[in-house]
Amino acid sequence: MIQAQAPRLVLASHSAARTALLASAGLRFEARPARADEAAVKAACRAEGASAEEAALALAGLKAARVREAGAVVIGADQLLVCEGEWFDKPPDLQAARAQLLALRGRAHVLVTAIVCLRDGQEVWRHVARPSLRMRRFSEAFLDAYLAAEGAAVLSSVGAYRLEGLGVQLFEAVEGEHAAVLGLPLLPLLAFLRQHGVLTA
Repeated sequence: MIQAQAPRLVLASHSAARTALLASAGLRFEARPARADEAAVKAACRAEGASAEEAALALAGLKAARVREAGAVVIGADQLLVCEGEWFDKPPDLQAARAQLLALRGRAHVLVTAIVCLRDGQEVWRHVARPSLRMRRFSEAFLDAYLAAEGAAVLSSVGAYRLEGLGVQLFEAVEGEHAAVLGLPLLPLLAFLRQHGVLTA
């Protein structure tokens, strides 16, 4: 048996990408949305001079803490896009998505991707991945066609793109684990789960 019967796994997220990543790795888990005022947490972190890594970890930990399941390993995750010191949020609408993609065009950015795992309310593991991506200098005609094709789907991503779909055409270079770009550093998580006895080593 690859996965032990206990402890149970709970993903504190409503992200379709994170859910698909865990499912594709053959894990048995339950996904539960964890509500958090992300804007308020980010604002507080910035006011305190926290780094993007610290902010992403704080949000991941908060999401995990919102799910209470005795004995289970609860996985919280969060991702911040950082470009030359500026933090980007999920765009509220397609107009904002267009402006964001134009701001990122031709530039490199980092997706600060954090995981925090809790068990019975206690942190048992944390990890931060930093995949780096560079957008190509695409034309505005391409951008408009891209947004027309993707529609509201881009609003679920902090970068206004889905690398697992048409969004890959926005880029000229990607460095780092593909799963981390999608929002969940899968290889480090699987290593932790093996060390924790959830998966067979």
